[in-house]
Amino acid sequence: MQIRNVAIIAHVDHGKTTLVDKLLSQSGSFREHQHVVDRALDRNDLEKERGITILAKCTSVVWKGVRINVVDTPGHADFGGEVERILGMVDGAIVLVDAAEGVLPQTKFVVGKALARGIKPIVVVNKIDRQDARQDEVHEEVFDLFAALDATEAQLDFPMLYASGRQGWADATIDGPRKDLSAMFDMIVSHVPPPTVNDDAPFAMVASILEYDNFLGRVLTGRIEQGKAKLNMQVKVLRQDGTVVETGRLTKLLSFRGLDRVPVEEAQAGDIIAVAGLSESTIPDTIGAPDLAAPMHAIPVDPPTLAMTFRINDSPLAGREGKKVTSRQIRERLYREAEGNVAIKISDSPNETDAFEVAGRGELQLGVLIEQMRREGFELAIGRPRVLTRDNPETGAREEPYEEVLCDVDEPYSGVVVEKMSRRKGEMTDLRPSGGGKVRLTFKIPSRGLIGYHGEFLTDTRGTGIMNRLFAGYGPWKGAMEGRRNGSLISTEGGETVHYALFFIQERGTLFVNPGEKIYQGMILGEHSRGSDLEVNPIKEKKLTNVRAAGKDDAMVLIPPRRISLEQAIAYVEDDELVEVTPAAIRIRKRFLDPNERKRFEKRAQDAA
Repeated sequence: MQIRNVAIIAHVDHGKTTLVDKLLSQSGSFREHQHVVDRALDRNDLEKERGITILAKCTSVVWKGVRINVVDTPGHADFGGEVERILGMVDGAIVLVDAAEGVLPQTKFVVGKALARGIKPIVVVNKIDRQDARQDEVHEEVFDLFAALDATEAQLDFPMLYASGRQGWADATIDGPRKDLSAMFDMIVSHVPPPTVNDDAPFAMVASILEYDNFLGRVLTGRIEQGKAKLNMQVKVLRQDGTVVETGRLTKLLSFRGLDRVPVEEAQAGDIIAVAGLSESTIPDTIGAPDLAAPMHAIPVDPPTLAMTFRINDSPLAGREGKKVTSRQIRERLYREAEGNVAIKISDSPNETDAFEVAGRGELQLGVLIEQMRREGFELAIGRPRVLTRDNPETGAREEPYEEVLCDVDEPYSGVVVEKMSRRKGEMTDLRPSGGGKVRLTFKIPSRGLIGYHGEFLTDTRGTGIMNRLFAGYGPWKGAMEGRRNGSLISTEGGETVHYALFFIQERGTLFVNPGEKIYQGMILGEHSRGSDLEVNPIKEKKLTNVRAAGKDDAMVLIPPRRISLEQAIAYVEDDELVEVTPAAIRIRKRFLDPNERKRFEKRAQDAA
């Protein structure tokens, strides 16, 4: 059977996974009365809740006798490592662009990687049924993007389709019949080249996706580059430097059929398969026949730009809400994550015992990892994110990562966004109207200037602004940058918060806690209205007397507290603070709980400065 391998790439929320749903249903992959949930490929709980794709996934459809392997990729740049490693498995790509929003940063990021590999993409303008669709301008934007990314003549001569993924149709012309996706299937078969492979060479495949299965153990997915894979055949695993890691047998050979992985006896070159039976192999190792001479080439992955410290939870409430609290359990979980996620790097912290440095692409990627761990029963404490700097190889000067930021905001709010970005060392590179009373602002800004800014941005734009960001390379170190402007309200006691005490504390700032919540000394209860920290007693009760005061306590109304999510907490903390994460709660605390220790630490820091 002929094979086509294609990836669907797009900016987050432009409709990739919804389109894959329709491709599966219209190709006959589902039975007539089979119930299928929306966004069927988003199987992870976090993916369903957030409505985004986090892990790259494979599926397969058959169209007119041709097997089409489709890879659904994440749209967020924080999960770019997922995209980079699967581009080696495909020969074509469908670039999905929203008919109203047009080309956004993450589209640029992934398309640049695909064009550099020589892939000739098919461009699909999706959501053409939107009232604010502007398909002609979007077509021009895509062409300009390809030209800016040094596309070849053949890549610039890309075919276009107009589609509505939700309604399940795609046409080559804007006024087509709008019936089904047959035009897209035909375009994939005719435009995407079949894999160029050597059937007679020894079997070899590069592991691109690693998963754990309760019954099969480690399951590795990749494309067979040459030869044939057979069930129970002897194989060896080669690292990129040519060293042999292990030898073993392919105890399971799984091919993709719709949403399922089906056991097969044999698979041919060019097909995407999953194999089990190897205990040491990881990404991007080469799995090959015993007589394979050298490993296959694997795409290098961009290095991480952001790091956080993960440490054991040593607060007074430690061990009460989670089952996995030791440094050994945290270490094993982090190193297992690094095996399957090539964009994350783990190392032991040089400054602290029982702590680990976790480096990744951004706050969202590390936030998803922390959320997965707390759902698995882990308790841990997280330090403030910090950027990873480097020395310029030529001049030796210190450099830091920069990001390109696109902000779509209503015109009245553009001034405050420009002011806040410039205060964080951002430089505006473009300003243009984007229709409907909105303007599109483009900035180049150091990555550390964006830590903690997204929530402030939403407040400044009354929730109407959209901010997209993309790693733009390294640039000169911009020096000191202002941090959080407000101090913290710090508890001086441990116990349970009392309504009476919180009523008087709320006059000093914004509270994060309700009455009756467990707290401890050194825990942060809220944000002070001024720039300094303030120590408060949240368990102080009203002194009782024998004098009656009818109705006097009725007026003690508490303002509802500001509940902070995990990502907001990570962005909120300063260098001397930690985020305590447990399965039941997210708390913010000072690194040193004892006030005397805090003063000694501040004095040492001032002396060192």
